[in-house]
Amino acid sequence: MTARRRYWLMKSEPDAFSIDDLERVGTEPWNGVRNYQARNFMRDGMKVGDGVLFYHSNCATPGIVGTATIASEAYPDETQFDPRSDYYDPKSTREEPRWLLVDVAFERKLARTIALDEIKRHADRLGEEFALIRRGNRLSVFPVSAAQWKYLLSLE
Repeated sequence: MTARRRYWLMKSEPDAFSIDDLERVGTEPWNGVRNYQARNFMRDGMKVGDGVLFYHSNCATPGIVGTATIASEAYPDETQFDPRSDYYDPKSTREEPRWLLVDVAFERKLARTIALDEIKRHADRLGEEFALIRRGNRLSVFPVSAAQWKYLLSLE
């Protein structure tokens, strides 16, 4: 991996945290990720300044709704230590936290949602490795190539 800017797609359910919420608060910790591969992307791959495609999932029209920027290096997700949290992990300790997060900063809302159905119609152009349309992929955080980033935003 090089020091150049990387790109990511990060999913959020809009009733839990939407692009409008991110616009309102400006910067937000991306907490609650409980998948090791997604955690590893945040820990090992994400760098301050990387681009984010903000994706609304589990809603009437899932799709890319905005862009954001990675605003911090990875650090421990405090929700793993809180027994009242839905994301509590009793096996995680402050000395050896299992779960990390990054801060995400609002960049802009897209003029329109680039819907999943539309994205699927461009599968040939995006390539087989594009995780969003790969069968069986359930990751909420994954890398996007520079070419995929540019192409997806051109659909706006």
